[in-house]
Amino acid sequence: MPIKPLALICALAAGPVAAQDAPLSAIDWLATQRSAPPVIDVVPHMLPDANQTPVVQSAAVPDVDVQALDAPTSGGVGLLPTAVTGLPATLWQGSHQADVIAAIEALDARKPSVPALDSLLHTLLLAEAEMPFGADDTAFLQTRLRVLYDHGLVAPAEALVERVSDLTPDLFEQAFDLALLTGSDAALCRTLDATPALSTDLATRIWCATRSGDYPRAMTIYQTGNALGQLSELDSELLLRFLDPEYAEDTSPLRAPVRPTPLQFRLFETIGETLPTTRLPRPFAVVDLSGDSGWRAQLRAAERLARAGALDGNQLLGIYSAQKPAASGGIWDRVDALQRFDRALINNDPDAVSETLVKVWPRMRSAGLLVPFSSLFAPDLRRLSLNNRATRIAGLAGLLSEDYEAVAHSLSDGDTGTYNGNDALDFLSDIALGKSPDTVPSDVPHAAALAAAWSQAPEATRELADLPGDDRLGEALLIAIGQFASGAAGNDLSLTEALRAFRAFGLEAVARRAALQLAILDMEGARR
Repeated sequence: MPIKPLALICALAAGPVAAQDAPLSAIDWLATQRSAPPVIDVVPHMLPDANQTPVVQSAAVPDVDVQALDAPTSGGVGLLPTAVTGLPATLWQGSHQADVIAAIEALDARKPSVPALDSLLHTLLLAEAEMPFGADDTAFLQTRLRVLYDHGLVAPAEALVERVSDLTPDLFEQAFDLALLTGSDAALCRTLDATPALSTDLATRIWCATRSGDYPRAMTIYQTGNALGQLSELDSELLLRFLDPEYAEDTSPLRAPVRPTPLQFRLFETIGETLPTTRLPRPFAVVDLSGDSGWRAQLRAAERLARAGALDGNQLLGIYSAQKPAASGGIWDRVDALQRFDRALINNDPDAVSETLVKVWPRMRSAGLLVPFSSLFAPDLRRLSLNNRATRIAGLAGLLSEDYEAVAHSLSDGDTGTYNGNDALDFLSDIALGKSPDTVPSDVPHAAALAAAWSQAPEATRELADLPGDDRLGEALLIAIGQFASGAAGNDLSLTEALRAFRAFGLEAVARRAALQLAILDMEGARR
C-alpha cells in the first residue's frame, strides 16, 4: 500500500483520515535492530493513518548506524529516521531556534496531558531532522537532551548524544550525567583524560582519575581544589570519604541532599550510603531497573517510568511477574492482582478473567497505569466472553489500546451494555472511529469539546495553519500539544482546536488516541 509522506499530508486534510488496522509498531522495529534487550523502551501510543507514513511507536535505543543530516555535531542528530517517524527532515528547518526552545520549555512547565502526546513529544525530540534556523549547534540539542532526561528517557538521551562526534563542554556535562545513571561512564572518562578541556568540574575529574586507576592524581586534584575552596562542602566530604575509606569508616553517615547530582548519587553509593531513588527526580529511577536494590525498588522504578512513557509495557509485565509477592498491602496487592489476572488469561478461563479483571483494573487505575495495562491485555480480552461489569472494563481497555478502532467496531456491533447506564461507550466508539458523535453524554468528561473536533472540518487555527508549509511542522505540533494541555485543564476551545490541528496535519490517529485517553482517564479518575 503506498504511503504518503507526512510533508504532503500537512497541506491541511479536507476530511477525516481512517486509522490503520494493523499499524507499524516502531517498538518492534527498533527492537529488531538490537542484539540485546534495551535498557529503556518507550511506549508511545500513536497509530499511523492508512494513508500516512507511520509515526514512531517507541524511543527504544536501536543498535544501528544513523548518520546525522548535518555535521556530526549538529543539533539535528536523531535516533529515529524519517522513514520510521513519518516526520519530514524539514521538521524544524523553517523555525527560529529561540522559538522552538521557548515552545519546548513552555510545554515542559505543564507536561503533555496524556500518554499519546507524551509519545508525540518524545518522537519529536528523537527524530532526525535539520536544525532550526539560526541554531548555534548545541543549544537545541541540549534542550532536547534535558527534556528527555527529565522524562526519564535516560538511555535514549544517552544514545542521542553519542551520535555527536565532537562534544562541547556543555554537552559533555549532560552526557556524563546520563552515563553515570546507566553505569557507562568509563568511556566518557577516557574521553576526558584525552581532552581535559571538556570539563573543569573537579569532582568529575577526580572521579575519572580513579576510573583509570590514578588515585595519586585524584588525591592531588582533591587536595588542591579543597585548599583553594573550589569544592562545595558536600562534594568535599563525599570525595574525601570516597578517596580515603579508612576516614569514611570513622565518620557518621552524611545527610542526604534533596536533589543530588548523578555524580553525588554515585559517590553516596560508592561509600556505602546508597540513596533511595523514590523521592529523587524521575531519571534516577533508571538505576533501580536492574533489580540490584531489590524487587520492591525495581517495581516502583518500573511503575514510575511506565507512567512517564519511558518503559515498555512488556518490560513492566516482566518485572511484575519476576517473583511472588512475599507481603501484602500497597504495591504487593497490585502485583498479586495482576499476576492472578495474567494466570486467568493464560488459562483462557472467562469466569476467572472476569473476576480478576474487576479487581486488577482499579489497582492499575490507582497507579496511573491504565494505558500500559490496556495495551498489554486488551487484545486477549477481546476474544473472551465476560460478565457485564468485566465487559465494560474490557471495552474501555480496548479503547485505550492500539486496537481502539477494531474495538470500537465491535462495541458498535455488539450488545455490550453502557457505562454507568448511559451512552458513554457509544460516544467513545464514535470518537475512535473518527465519526461525529450523535449525542454528547453528560458523564464523559470534555465530551462537548471532543465532539466538536469531529463535527467540524479538520482545520488548524490561523496561528498554526501555515506553519507546516513553512517547514515549521515541529513547532506547530509543540504548540498544539500545549493547546491540548490547556484544554485538558478546562479550556474547551483549546482542546477542540488542538485536536482539529492534529487531524489537519495528518495525525488523525494521534488525535483519536489523545481524545480517548483524556476522556477515559478522566472518567476513571486516573489521569496524572
